[in-house]
Amino acid sequence: MFKPKSAFSGFSVHDLAKARAFYSQTLGLEVKEDGPGLGLQLPGGGVVFIYSKPNHQPATFTILNFQVTNIEEAVDTLISRGVTFEQYDTPHGPMTDAKGIARGGPGPNIAWFKDPAGNFLAVIENTD
Repeated sequence: MFKPKSAFSGFSVHDLAKARAFYSQTLGLEVKEDGPGLGLQLPGGGVVFIYSKPNHQPATFTILNFQVTNIEEAVDTLISRGVTFEQYDTPHGPMTDAKGIARGGPGPNIAWFKDPAGNFLAVIENTD
């Protein structure tokens, strides 16, 4: 029988030093050395393992969603720290405003950005 005692996710980057700086300094998250990679401590207690991969290919989908109460405030803070948000204007997909926030869609307000390795991350508004 399959009975894991815990689980965690992981993703690759091409440069661990850049990843450490981005996740700890730009996003303000706790990052710890973890063997050959980094342990990214997520709000709420989860952990993600970040590892270096020489032939890294960025994820083409969102690998981390950061839930916030006020997306406007979160986006403004990240912009002030040098984060650039993705801009979308697609007929059958998300449409973002000047800040990169997709509003009023079938789901919650959301804004996508990339880490230094090109992986997609998002800030998603959760007012619960």
